Amino acid sequence: MNTLFDKIWDSHVVNRIEDGPDQLYIDRLYCHEVTSPQAFDGLRARGIQCLRPEKIFCMPDHNTPTHDQDKPIADPVSKCQVDTLEANAKEFGLSYFGMMDSRNGIIHVVGPERGLSLPGMTIVCGDSHTSTHGATGAVAFGIGTSEVEMVMASQCILQKKPKSMRIRIEGKLGKGVSPKDVALYLMKELTTSGATGYFIEYAGSTVREMSMEGRLTLCNLSIEMGARGGFIAPDETTFEYLKGREHAPSGEEWDKAVAYWKTLKSGDDAVFDKELVFDAAEIGPMITYGTNPGMGMEITGNVPQVSEIPEEGSASFSKSLSYMGFQPGQGLLGHKVDYVFLGACTNGRIEDFRAFASIAAGRRKADSVTAWLVPGSWEVLSQIRAEGLDKILEDAGFEIRQPGCSACLAMNDDKIPAGKYSVSTSNRNFEGRQGPGSRTLLASPLTAAAAAVTGVVTDPRALMD
Repeated sequence: MNTLFDKIWDSHVVNRIEDGPDQLYIDRLYCHEVTSPQAFDGLRARGIQCLRPEKIFCMPDHNTPTHDQDKPIADPVSKCQVDTLEANAKEFGLSYFGMMDSRNGIIHVVGPERGLSLPGMTIVCGDSHTSTHGATGAVAFGIGTSEVEMVMASQCILQKKPKSMRIRIEGKLGKGVSPKDVALYLMKELTTSGATGYFIEYAGSTVREMSMEGRLTLCNLSIEMGARGGFIAPDETTFEYLKGREHAPSGEEWDKAVAYWKTLKSGDDAVFDKELVFDAAEIGPMITYGTNPGMGMEITGNVPQVSEIPEEGSASFSKSLSYMGFQPGQGLLGHKVDYVFLGACTNGRIEDFRAFASIAAGRRKADSVTAWLVPGSWEVLSQIRAEGLDKILEDAGFEIRQPGCSACLAMNDDKIPAGKYSVSTSNRNFEGRQGPGSRTLLASPLTAAAAAVTGVVTDPRALMD
């Protein structure tokens, strides 16, 4: 029996090239302002249009400021990139969700919440975290700029089929443990190259119990294990989430779609190239100490000793600790925090703000901490207000900013200064990722909130009722 990955991939193959890649049909192309300009220039140079413009959706997110979006962007480079995307979308007749548009936000948040990302689809974007959309039961992956041009021109892409891996996580997550912690744990166990060459199907009772927001977080971080992408078979949680959304099927078409989506699962006898099983009880709240997402540990643990690191990785390990200002064997509990960032395509959804607010309620932001709370979309911001989370957070001394990628990466105004420590709910902690010389500790919204109200790295369980 084929795996679900085989079913979706093979049903989209237009042509197989012997000893070469597959020509794969793409259902949805997302474009943001960073990786698309050269693709549009390539179309102009060849004098052609987008083959199926109705399949392409564009929105700025990386360069958008998270304040005063009703005013012109002050930074000239950011303004040029955002303006160029808008002009390109208009010229080529593509759907465009611009700043201040109620449909705008981070492209990997907006796709699922608008019902644009659906089970059984193939989805691509010039962005590595396109794997996020796999939570809806789609095969979604990031592509390069030349491939973006290829999809625009032909609605197809040349792609070698990855191998398949199933990661099963079984059991109930403990107190204070979130899907973000699950992902950081998997990265610690597998390393950042442990899934290279594979497309991951997440399964098991732990995954089935996750909300859609949690599944989106888990799939988002697949790329950080080296995987081509990650996805979860659609189920009632998926259908409940998608029903009634703007671009999801409706009426009789909805019933037909759900009937088909229910067939999208790996058979009991499906054969994977690799299978791994993990026990949810082994996972605690996590935090990173190094400069790649695989350098993580349980928040109550200690940085490894050099002797625990394979010899071939000891030099880079020591370099990483030097950059972060940490020592082998050091615990991070109580370590001073300068910045806290809640947001990104990893943790910028309503469930993440609920978690953060659950810790902040009745407490005050530490005076020593600068906190950036950035919704992943205007829709999320609307939900925050509707649920009264904005009042809880404002009473605790926090300000909610406008949607965008924000401090996930240093491509807008929200940059962490050199030498400062940031507890961040984003996806990457590379050197300078959040600003030149910045030091990033990746963690869950609960752990970020605990740091924000105490001013130091804190086990969130200590602040939970």
